[in-house]
Amino acid sequence: MNIIYSQLPDRLKYLIDHDQQYLLKQGLKGIEKESLRITEQGGISQKPHPKALGSALTHPYVTTDYSEALLEFITPPFADIKQTLHYMHQLHQFVYPHLGEEMLLATSMPCGIDGDLSIPIAEYGKSNIGTMKHVYRKGLWHRYGRTMQAIAGIHFNYSVPEDLWPVLHRHSASEASLESFISDAYFGLIRNFHRHGWMILYLFGASPAICKTFFKSRPQLMEQFKEFDEHTVFHPYATSLRMSDIGYKSKNQAGLKIDYNSLDGYVNSLSSAINTPYAEYEAIGVKVDGEYQQLNANILQIENEFYSTMRPKQIAKSGEKPTLALKRRGVLYVEMRSLDLNLLNPIGIDESTARFIEAFLLYCLLHESPPQGRDEFQVNNSNQLLVANQGRQPGLQLNRNGQAITLHDWAHDILYEMQAICAILDRGSLDRPYQLALQHQLAVVDNPALTPSARILACMRENGQEFGCFASNTSALHKHYFNAEPLDDDTQRQFESMAAASLKKQADIEANDTLDFDEFLSRYFAQS
Repeated sequence: MNIIYSQLPDRLKYLIDHDQQYLLKQGLKGIEKESLRITEQGGISQKPHPKALGSALTHPYVTTDYSEALLEFITPPFADIKQTLHYMHQLHQFVYPHLGEEMLLATSMPCGIDGDLSIPIAEYGKSNIGTMKHVYRKGLWHRYGRTMQAIAGIHFNYSVPEDLWPVLHRHSASEASLESFISDAYFGLIRNFHRHGWMILYLFGASPAICKTFFKSRPQLMEQFKEFDEHTVFHPYATSLRMSDIGYKSKNQAGLKIDYNSLDGYVNSLSSAINTPYAEYEAIGVKVDGEYQQLNANILQIENEFYSTMRPKQIAKSGEKPTLALKRRGVLYVEMRSLDLNLLNPIGIDESTARFIEAFLLYCLLHESPPQGRDEFQVNNSNQLLVANQGRQPGLQLNRNGQAITLHDWAHDILYEMQAICAILDRGSLDRPYQLALQHQLAVVDNPALTPSARILACMRENGQEFGCFASNTSALHKHYFNAEPLDDDTQRQFESMAAASLKKQADIEANDTLDFDEFLSRYFAQS
């Protein structure tokens, strides 16, 4: 495929015309990865977060998500994705020796669930902020059940190169301040991701099947699936059931109309949901018999409860609401949340995938991104659900701007338009890793059997394995891999020092709390 200059987006043409396309190369990439601790028998761990890993409340890189058993690994952001992945690898090397007989589940969809109560809610100590994190999770339990919260995924954090912004600002001839322009451009990226993000599910979705134990608390939901075997259900052409209505997405929030057309609109619409009472949640109660069941009885308890595929992010100061951080300092980066764990990779993501995602996010940034209307939200959501549930179906048609188009043809259009970006990102590199990543995904579009979802089902059939057995066996291989790859002594000492510092920091926070929890919560929500 030849790149035709006249077909490039205006922003990219401008960069090329002014010989500043190299500015695309220095974006910062960070990764967050969730993994359930499971027993040798495949059940969810009932043990507390290992103390040797530090404090889940204050450790910057090793924490927990919803469950005490749901570990979360966080890397710092790096310009070189190899550094990001290397740091993630080191985190796993540090954690594994402290797991004893347990291991990390390699898949996004949990197995071995014995009802909701088999999933322990994360604990963060006795401080006010720790109590708030725990109560928030109790609220999620009462609202959605614990099972959905045990689903794991990878979040890809991306910050556009700082030196690129003034150039794009000049090109736009915008009268807005640079800070306002940056936030507007990030929201343009997010809107385009909503339009095209189904591509991530097709290419990298790795949850085409589910253990029947997942439905123990909601057996009626199992009726929509076909039976793969005695213990597994699936959709024959599914890519990412994690991103379907039974997984990461929530039907409870289907009516929310969050505004992605501007920073102010986003903050105001999200804040409105956090401050609007909801009868079903009022029936649960907030403080029942002196014990908090949820933070409030509103549509959303806090911002993080809104299950979006991509979030605009700003680093919040201690105790600062995320929406206020955005309002005060604008968007700093985006968090892409639709990536399944790649169970065929020990850390859940490989370099080729990460490079493709970086180029894809730049594609979303550089192309025109008109405001999103109410109807478009429904169309984008429908496209995503179609791909999640039946993305590998031959001839599957999606809705692009009101017209039917096959997934295959639309994907080809996007990959074609990504060529120039990948070529720019490869400048100075003899092995052309971005263009190779693009070529690999082109092959996956042309042959659905190469998708992770198809490969997983093929492996299960070939080996006569149910999904839970396949997941456990793969997890055991990853455990063996990391146990055979210990950290070097210097890095080991650095992580041990970090863990000790985090425990001390938690103790200091607990010792210095002066407010009772009621007052702390009141002040938190009163921020404006």
